[in-house]
Amino acid sequence: MGKQLDNLQFSGYDTVELAKEYGTPLYVLSRDIIHQRCKEIREKFIDKYENTMAIYASKAFLSLAMCKIIEDEGLSLDVVSGGELYIAHKSSFPMERVVFHGNNKSDEEIEMAIKYEVGRIVADNSEDIERIIEFSEKYQKKVKILLRITPGVNGNTHKYILTGQKDSKFGISLKEEEINLIVEQIQKSKFVTLMGFHFHLGSNLHQKDIYVSSINYALDYYKFLKINKGFEAQELNVGGGFGIKYLESDEFKPIEFFIDAIMETIIAGCEERKIRLPKILIEPGRWIVGEAGITLYEIGTIKNIEGVRTYASINGGMTDNPRPALYDAKYQGIIANKLNQKTEMVATIAGKCCESGDILIWDLAVPKLEKGDILAVLSTGAYNYSMSSNYNKIPRPAVLLVGEEGKRIIVERESFEDLIKNDKY
Repeated sequence: MGKQLDNLQFSGYDTVELAKEYGTPLYVLSRDIIHQRCKEIREKFIDKYENTMAIYASKAFLSLAMCKIIEDEGLSLDVVSGGELYIAHKSSFPMERVVFHGNNKSDEEIEMAIKYEVGRIVADNSEDIERIIEFSEKYQKKVKILLRITPGVNGNTHKYILTGQKDSKFGISLKEEEINLIVEQIQKSKFVTLMGFHFHLGSNLHQKDIYVSSINYALDYYKFLKINKGFEAQELNVGGGFGIKYLESDEFKPIEFFIDAIMETIIAGCEERKIRLPKILIEPGRWIVGEAGITLYEIGTIKNIEGVRTYASINGGMTDNPRPALYDAKYQGIIANKLNQKTEMVATIAGKCCESGDILIWDLAVPKLEKGDILAVLSTGAYNYSMSSNYNKIPRPAVLLVGEEGKRIIVERESFEDLIKNDKY
């Protein structure tokens, strides 16, 4: 069947036909967009600047297929739990290209990371250090680590996704003596090597000055360590958090908007302080996969409250996209089967969960809505599937990968039977 001109096309596919074929709700992920984003990272960062590494932040979206995609694209992988680490291992992802994070790693997770011989463990606190040293000695394995620091800066994003400020559950403050004692402790270890430091400032950031400030704080500390401890750090991981376009009013930021400011600051800062230029690591997740995804829903009940608003309910909601309910995240929606029809009404897109807060989009301008219309919500590739739940015992949607190579399901739709597979009487 040919393309319907009145239907939304995504990565070469008619979204209305995809909804008919695979059902809704449906996550649709573009392999082509992911490839293009990874290509830009290679060209604008890895190939442009020497001694660099890009690490995909898998918490944005992770599956066995995604691990293979990231491996094929030549990027490394950031994991933050035993489950994410297990998926990486199960996919045969090269463990030397895995970076393992976490602010409260269990003994089992640390042992797992050491046994798998991951490339780096990011230690978040003094307890992390003690247990990494303990298990490295137990298994007689060399372990390379980065120490997570908090530069003490605030970014312009929701407070729930800020992570670089002093008052944070993550990392060790650069302004406390504790960090110097930890560095000394690591230097005494026979098996653990401190490669350098890591910071992450927050999520969906659209300004670059916050990276510049944090880098200068970090380089001041690198100079302090060289002068006072005789230690020269080999690596600096500046995290990710690069913002993407969610709404028409958002300005798209190419990767070089962040990268060039980061690298220029580091190169000039090292020269000014007369310290060695370290290997630079970045951790983009959302920037790679966020705009590569859309979610398709079917419009159900349409409720008009005269003089107040019209609610259009969909067959999904906060179970497949909790971000609006969690921190008032904003999304753009399109009626996929009425792409070129004129706007006739304003509707608030409501989810089907038994919560008044289950609203995906407030006051969306749309053509005249009818039951059975297909709604496409844009930029849902990051933190939708990965944060989904079975609240109200609603099965999770399938994930469909599309692109020039064709289309295939990479995560099956859950069934009602899946919801009780772990239940016991």
